[in-house]
Amino acid sequence: MSDITRLMSPCEIPLANAARHENSIMYVDLNSCFATIEQQARPMLRGRPVAITNRITKNACIVAASYEAKALGIKVGMRRMEAEAICPDLIFAETEPAKFIYVHQKLRRIMQDYSSDVIMKSIDEGIIDLTKRPLDQASRSPLDIGTEIKQRLRTEIGCHMRCNVGIASNRFLAKTAAELHKPDGMDEITSANQRQIFASLKLMDLPGINTRMQTRLNAVNIFTPTDLINAKESTLVKLVCKSIDGSKWYRRLRGIEVDDTVSDIKSIGRQYVLESCHLSKQELEARILHLAEDLGHRLRSQNLYARGLFVWIGTHSDLYLHQNYLTRSAFHTNSDIMTHARQLFTKLPLHSARIIGITLYKIQPFADAQLYLDQPKRDREEQLCAAEDKINRRFGERTIYSADSFNTSQIKTKIPFGSTRFLDIL
Repeated sequence: MSDITRLMSPCEIPLANAARHENSIMYVDLNSCFATIEQQARPMLRGRPVAITNRITKNACIVAASYEAKALGIKVGMRRMEAEAICPDLIFAETEPAKFIYVHQKLRRIMQDYSSDVIMKSIDEGIIDLTKRPLDQASRSPLDIGTEIKQRLRTEIGCHMRCNVGIASNRFLAKTAAELHKPDGMDEITSANQRQIFASLKLMDLPGINTRMQTRLNAVNIFTPTDLINAKESTLVKLVCKSIDGSKWYRRLRGIEVDDTVSDIKSIGRQYVLESCHLSKQELEARILHLAEDLGHRLRSQNLYARGLFVWIGTHSDLYLHQNYLTRSAFHTNSDIMTHARQLFTKLPLHSARIIGITLYKIQPFADAQLYLDQPKRDREEQLCAAEDKINRRFGERTIYSADSFNTSQIKTKIPFGSTRFLDIL
């Protein structure tokens, strides 16, 4: 059972003439998600340093590390050779999307038992609005519910599964609370204890503050979270953010919700680290078209269209070269995406590529209203893609696919960290 920290001290925080809401927002964060899931699935890995990569190659980067690995200095983003130099006994495991999606869906279902308003922020993080809890949960305290969620993870998913729970009056403070005591902690930030908790933190311990934001804050003599709480709204608006974002910071620090918005999809992208530098032109093209097909499937799953396509390569000398194409007409069929991708990649020196990537941009939720001279052909391509998507949803990813992307099974489905929009279609 994890410790529950609930520090109490006199409230000194100005509330900007707004009543503080009850602590009804809960942030649930799985600990070191990918590595922990692998340790749950393979008991022999428990207690040992484990690194997760999308593929076991010398060029692959670490996408997750167990707490045992992190304690030795292993960090997300390290290449395998760099990590092995630090820890020769480091155990590498490939990502297995089916496992991660299973745990994500189990976690979401558990959370939905406590509210009709659950938002998954990523594959391993979610927010519960307890003001919308069902009647049979209405009399329970957030701390009691948080304790039960932690226990259910162990009994319904696996005994090695752990999570942090943060409770507060808005998403920002709840996430801050969830970061306080990892792993397996549970904390609550209230108007009474916020100053005492913030006094023990650094600026970059707060969600949303990076080095650039910290530099802006330091420029106006804000060096600690306590300084940030004490700052005037006008200072944050006019000198730090130079926009309405300053008012949002002022309000979120006081427990007022300003982050309950859903952002539109602005781009969809995929990249792939090549498994060899000796691939033929045909093999390279097949991998490029595999990525293009996958993006088309994701784009259509959200009923979206794109007008721009951006392709790039990273070379062995760490140079990044790119080409882009912006059309007048929106597209989302595999034929269009693959054609544009093939044309752009031919302009890049693929013989020196170490990594390739494609991004669709200028995303819009509608097709063009105008008709085209080749409209019957466009209609047939739309129907073909719809049939292909239906078959793949029912029988599994890439049950049916283009012959141009044949023999590319080494390109695995990637699990997005920052969005769960596409998890239900995988």
